[in-house]
Parts: sequence; structure tokens; C-alpha cells
Amino acid sequence: MELQITATDPAQPANLLDLPWDVPLAEWPEKHLVALPRGISRHVVRFARAGSEVFALKEVGEWAAVREYELLRDLDRLAIPAVDPVAVVTGRRAVEGEPLEPVLITRQLKGSLPYRSMFETTMRPGTIKRLLDALAVLLVRLHLSGFAWGDCSLSNTLFRRDAGAYAAYLVDAETGQLQPELTHGQRDYDLEVAQVNIVGELMDLEAGGSLHPAVDPVPFGQEIVERYGDLWHELTRPSVYPRDKRHYIDRRIRRLNELGFDVAEMQIQHSPDGDEVTFLPKVVDAGHHQRQLLRLTGLDAEENQARSLLNDLETWMATQEDYVPGDPLGARPEVLAHRWVRDVFRPAVRAVPTALREGMDTAQVYHELLEHRWYLSERAQRDVGMEVTAEDYRRTILAPRAEAEPDGVP
Repeated sequence: MELQITATDPAQPANLLDLPWDVPLAEWPEKHLVALPRGISRHVVRFARAGSEVFALKEVGEWAAVREYELLRDLDRLAIPAVDPVAVVTGRRAVEGEPLEPVLITRQLKGSLPYRSMFETTMRPGTIKRLLDALAVLLVRLHLSGFAWGDCSLSNTLFRRDAGAYAAYLVDAETGQLQPELTHGQRDYDLEVAQVNIVGELMDLEAGGSLHPAVDPVPFGQEIVERYGDLWHELTRPSVYPRDKRHYIDRRIRRLNELGFDVAEMQIQHSPDGDEVTFLPKVVDAGHHQRQLLRLTGLDAEENQARSLLNDLETWMATQEDYVPGDPLGARPEVLAHRWVRDVFRPAVRAVPTALREGMDTAQVYHELLEHRWYLSERAQRDVGMEVTAEDYRRTILAPRAEAEPDGVP
């Protein structure tokens, strides 16, 4: 059998042909390799440069290589965070004619690290929890798409930070299965495997002196099961809302926030029965909301204010007809954010007299308006709107506050 390269991109084989396929991967010359952190694997894995790109190469049996390649392509079509499949190389032979194992090629995930590299300096317990939360988000997304991982672990995951957000990416789909829908038993099995693997990996770090002394591996392993359960329930329970009850959406966002997750993306689909809302969760670091709000809108706010404003912005954006996430022809988030500031944020703040909000910055005013609208909408069991909210806020909150604080002195 002659050398064969099966690739997703027709332009790739030409670059890949320059690599020494007649040499076992473990013996490749240094000139082809790139020194990048590698996770633990039962197979030989190397990073190599071909053309202008860096790829991850894994030697594995032909059946497993082809199967994993197809599974990764399926996950890519489903927009699941996973490494990008590039090619499978089969028909390899050494110079002496001895058959060599096929190679699965994936694109190197820029900015990502295996968990062991992240633990080279002792990681704080709070950061470890956010990494496990990111893994819980990935596992939920896989299960919602009908993918049973079969070997969920820190070792089979890459982690990436982006502007304070933590994201987990599947890096090994060898044991996976894709089905229309998973049973409870399949999901429970994945969770059981994840818990056992994570406890073992944390114990291994503990034995090597790389784990923070405040971290007990067993409770941390159990925590991912609990976090997964909370997130699964919140994302899968009925989410069709009457159009006049926007506060139901606010309630769901608040619930996700209370669980420690934020909303990376929200989609609202209109139907005769109501608005069907889909949430995409994310895990963020301290200060993320401040930076994100400042980048999108130019508004400088405290972290909790920024979270509140961004949630409102995200809800508003999802209702705009020209906003289609991932569509290059749709309005960009920066454009919509500017429109939100002009058409939503500023009119609401201006509805509150300056004399009544002395000492409060505009972000705090809008945050309090959002809180008040939530309270009024819950009481009325319908979305009361910002105009009614502003009037009631002036009359019932600010006016009594001003009377109780003459001359601005408490």
C-alpha cells in the first residue's frame, strides 16, 4: 500500500508531503519538530511544522485514526470545542519496508495548554474550580449534541484563556460515540469516568508536589459531577417563554450567574407558542466583565455592574433581527453594542433626573433600573418595560431616598 494522505483541506497534502513519513514519529529529526507542551498520551504524540502551520501528530492504528478523524469532523460541524482535524496518513513504511502506524493530524490549538503545564506553578483552588467548571461546560455541550466521550479527563482536554474566560477543548475523541441522543446511563457513565479520572490526576499532582495544599482531590472530583448536574438542569429544562415575559429570561440568566456561569451566547427563536431561548454557558475570571463592557461599549463600570449591563446587552442583542452569531453578514457585536448604548442605555439613564441620582454613576443607575425592572416584572408576572420602571424607580426609590438625605448628607 502506498502512502496516502486523506485531508479536509485540498491544499494541505502538498505541505504535509515534506514531512518524513518513512521514519517512526518518536525518531523524527528535531528540524521538523516544534517544542510545545504535551499532555499525557498512550500514543506517541509530536508537534511538527508544515508550511506556515503547526500540527499535532499522533501515531495510532488505522481503524482508530480514521474513526477519530471522522468523529472530530462531526464535532467541528456541530461547533463543539475540540481540536481541528486536518488529515490521516496511512500506508507508511520505513526505508527498510517495515510498516509504520498511521498518523492522525490535528491543527495545534493556539494559546492552549494541557493541564500539567498549567500546574507547573501551584494553581490556586479558585482557579482549579474554574478549570473544572470549563470541563463541565464542555461535557454538557458534548452530551447535548449526542456525543458520549467515554474517557473524559484532564489529560484528554486542552484549556485556553481568552480575555479572562476559560474554555475547555476535547483533544482525544478515540473512545467517543456520536448518537442522536444519549441515555441517562450513557451520561452517568461519562460522569463516573470523569470523576475517577480527575481524582486520580489530582492525586498524581499531589504526589508530585504540584497541587495546592488546600485542594483535596476527592471532593474536587465530586464537584464536577455536581456542577455538571446543576448546569445540565439549567440548560435543558423548558425554555419557551411568552413574549411579554422577558423577565423569565432574566431569571434564567440570574440562575446561571448564581451557579457561577456566565452567558457566552444567547439565541432567541420566535415561534407561535412563544420565544424559545438557548443559552451557551462560559466560565470567566475576575475582571472579565469590566474588560468586556469597556471593549464593547466604552463604559467603565465595577465588575458586578458590568455583569448586569452585559447580561442586558446580550438579551437585547438576541432580539435584534440583524444579529446572527457566527454569520459574517450579520451585525458585529461592537455595532450592536453601540446601538444599545444609544437607544437603550442612555435614554434609560436620562429618564432619571440628575438631582435625584447625585453621587451615583451612570452604570450604577442603569444597574439599579435593571434590578427594579426585575422586581416589578416578577410582581406583575410580565415584562413592565423600562419606561414604567424608570417612573416607578423615581417615585418609590429615589424620591424617598432624597427626602431621607437632606442636602445629600446621610
